[in-house]
Amino acid sequence: MTLTQKAQATRQHILDTGNQLVLRKGFAAVGLQEILKTCGVPKGSFYHYFPSKEAFGCALLLQYVEGYGRKVDSLLAADGTGYERLMRYWDAWIAAPGDAHCGWAEECLVVKLAAEVADLSEEMRQVLDGGVQRLLARIAAVIDEARSDGSLPAGPPSLVVARVLYQMWLGAALLAKLSQDRSFLVQARAATVHLLTCNASTLSSPQPLPSSPKESP
Repeated sequence: MTLTQKAQATRQHILDTGNQLVLRKGFAAVGLQEILKTCGVPKGSFYHYFPSKEAFGCALLLQYVEGYGRKVDSLLAADGTGYERLMRYWDAWIAAPGDAHCGWAEECLVVKLAAEVADLSEEMRQVLDGGVQRLLARIAAVIDEARSDGSLPAGPPSLVVARVLYQMWLGAALLAKLSQDRSFLVQARAATVHLLTCNASTLSSPQPLPSSPKESP
C-alpha cells in the first residue's frame, strides 16, 4: 500500500467510524475525542484530513448523499415498470434489499440530522439539502416514466408528488424511530399507493393558509 493509499484508507476509516457514531448519537453529541478514540487515530491525523469538526461533518454528509444516490440509482435501474421501480424504492425504506430486518429508514442521516444541522452549520445544511433536492428530482423522473409507460395515471406535477411522498416518509421514519414500530412505514406505503394511483389534483392547487384572527380592540 502506497502512502497515498494509506492516507486515503485512514481518511475513509475516520469517515466510516464517524458515520456509525453520528447515526447513533447525532452530530453535536459526538465529540472529537470520541471519534479519535474509536478510530484509533491521533488528533493530528484528524486535522490533516479535516480542518475542523464542521469540515468533517460536511465530508461525512457528502459521502452519505453520494452513496445513497448510487444505491437509489441501482435500485431504480432494475427491470420493471416505472410504478414497480418507484415502489421498490419505498419498500427499501421498510426492508432493504437483502436485509428484511433493516430498512433504509433506520440508517437515514436525513432523518437523524436534518433539524440538527439546519441550525448548527450552513455548510452542512447545504450539503444535505443538495442531496435531498437531487433525490426528489430522481423520484420525480421515475414518476414521469411511470406515467409515460401507463403504469401510473396522469396527475399533479411529478416534483410536487415527489415532495409530498418524501415528506410523508420522513415523518413516518421519525415516528417509527420514536415508537420502535415499523407499522408507521407500512402505513406510509399504503398511503403512497393511494396518492400515486388516484388523481390527487389538490396537490397542485393547495388552499391558502387561513389568515390570523384579528384581535379585538
